[in-house]
Amino acid sequence: MNAPTTVTGGFGYADWTETTIGPAETLPRLARASVVNTFTGGIEAAATVCEYVLVYATATTGGFTGLQRFTGRLDGRAGGFVVEERGTFEEDGSVRCTFEVVPGSATGELTGLRGTGGYHYRPGDSPVPFTFTYELG
Repeated sequence: MNAPTTVTGGFGYADWTETTIGPAETLPRLARASVVNTFTGGIEAAATVCEYVLVYATATTGGFTGLQRFTGRLDGRAGGFVVEERGTFEEDGSVRCTFEVVPGSATGELTGLRGTGGYHYRPGDSPVPFTFTYELG
């Protein structure tokens, strides 16, 4: 196993498509979102595939979980991997999220990848800053 490495960068989304699951007027309310992101910096990945399930506790607050697939480069190494995400969104528009590589999901030069990361979005952040700490082995 190599020593852990931390990379940073930013991301933005190109598409956010959200649909309500069940009654739209009832809280808590469930929704599904399909998102396309582009990452730059330590992770270089255009047009990631991301699927979220959200729960709205109020009209503007709640939590989410999801999976996101990256295909591109991590610290210059080509391949792909999937992360599981968990987060919250607040009334002020901020979002906090942590994510972890799904074991066995990495391909190419990233095979054997393990890692965790996260971001804290504040309204106006563009791109959204992220950190990711990983090991290859």
